[in-house]
Amino acid sequence: MVKELRIYFEGDNRLRAGFHEFFKDIVEAARDKRCRFELVATDGTPVEDFESALKSHPDAWNVLLLDSEGPLNNCERSKKLNPKDEGSVFWMVQVMESWFLADIPNLSGFYGTRLEPGNPKVEEIPKADVRAKMDKASGDTYHKTKHAPKLLGLIDPALVRKAAPNCDRMFSLILEQLSKGS
Repeated sequence: MVKELRIYFEGDNRLRAGFHEFFKDIVEAARDKRCRFELVATDGTPVEDFESALKSHPDAWNVLLLDSEGPLNNCERSKKLNPKDEGSVFWMVQVMESWFLADIPNLSGFYGTRLEPGNPKVEEIPKADVRAKMDKASGDTYHKTKHAPKLLGLIDPALVRKAAPNCDRMFSLILEQLSKGS
């Protein structure tokens, strides 16, 4: 049974509150199992921070959440990750903002714009196109550390999981591990 879950996410600490809200099902499952839960911002050194956590928190399940920055193929090698950690590494494909495009109603509501649904398979949208859609939605005002924490708290994780198989894989595996034991 998992007694401590630490999710290391790529990005600034200001994203923590948004991720906490986005992961509310995981947070609640951890709380129900009396599992300590912590979100850790890596601010530029995600792989190094994750590898340090494996040593400094050996009894915890240390999880790493990264942007793939492109199509998901050979990311482990390009980020110099150890293949033995594959079950603890999860990907935002291609970037975190792809998840926002899975919930057009909340994205549109946040910016007060009318966006047309695009590709429902948000992980297939190239990074440059995701950025262009975020610029269009925001009227060219999108700022990751100012807007993303709020958007992460607004978007529906169920919609993201449906549109982003890698997000669904992360939720499914973590929730499955948390449900084991008593």
